[in-house]
Amino acid sequence: MTDAAAGRVDVHQHIVPSFYRDLLAQAGIAEAGGRELPEWSAEPALEVMDLLGTATAIVSVSTPGTGFLTDPGEAADLARRLNDFSASLAAQHPGRFGYFATLPMPDATASAVEAERALDELEADGVTLLANNQGVYVGAGGQDELWRTLNDRGAVVFVHPADLPAPAVDGIPPFAADFLLDTTRAAYLLVRNGVVRTYPNIRFILSHAGGFVPYASHRMAVAIAGDTGRSPLDVLDDFRGLYYDTALSSSPAALPTLLAFASPGHILFGSDWPFAPAAASQYFANGLDSGVDPGVLQAVNRTNAEALFPRLAGTPATTPARPAPIRLRHTAQRAAARLVFKLVQPGAD
Repeated sequence: MTDAAAGRVDVHQHIVPSFYRDLLAQAGIAEAGGRELPEWSAEPALEVMDLLGTATAIVSVSTPGTGFLTDPGEAADLARRLNDFSASLAAQHPGRFGYFATLPMPDATASAVEAERALDELEADGVTLLANNQGVYVGAGGQDELWRTLNDRGAVVFVHPADLPAPAVDGIPPFAADFLLDTTRAAYLLVRNGVVRTYPNIRFILSHAGGFVPYASHRMAVAIAGDTGRSPLDVLDDFRGLYYDTALSSSPAALPTLLAFASPGHILFGSDWPFAPAAASQYFANGLDSGVDPGVLQAVNRTNAEALFPRLAGTPATTPARPAPIRLRHTAQRAAARLVFKLVQPGAD
């Protein structure tokens, strides 16, 4: 871990509270995106954060969120419960955790009500929206009440993928490929349907480097321009103005594309822990640490997040000291992860 890597702000880290796991189990859900639901508690989260040099994590609930509940009232109740839990977690660990509030989509009215409560009363750092909820995509029609609520507050919206509204393909776990398409579909609709222009105070963060957005941006811009009559350059500006996290995406193949495409200041660090195990989070963190110059690294790790979340400018940019045995173990883990990363790169010695 370099000096520029210390003090990271992780905008893509998840929580799996025990009561939420129990509700999913009662519904017969034991996995998300083709991965078994991981164990979670605050202490292992903090240890992985220290391993990665993460000062603050803004946590969120991953798919399925509240979308597995068909009763709108039950979904709204679960969202409130999850947000109360997240607010308590942040209060118990000042400076270490923030959170994106869960909303009971696809009910836009109930989501607007819960967004107002979470942002105004619980001091959430933003809200989480799954790319699709029960097959209804973010950016589709009928969501203006929610957009107005978020726009009035200059809210940050963390867009996270869910399972596609279609059967998975045998042999392809959804998290490996479908998730990227799901995020791309949501981004397409947010731009195509004018949400990002109509509500300019909302800042959207796309998970996993935006799925396929940077790679396919010009192709999508031409399609949207042909469909709407807008200038392809304006469409590209809308895509470039979204924010992107590096979760599972800071590889030598993906990172240069993201850096070349996104607007300056619009790339943020993400780990995807605990759905991505610590070894995977380290692998991609090493790709970031070794793939950009120190100034860009500092911006991605912290400065860009401080601009998006001004409260972070007043929090410590370092991780608390751990006992010597843990520090030694972390040093050994980092050295091993750097070696593994180097060995698996094409053309590596």
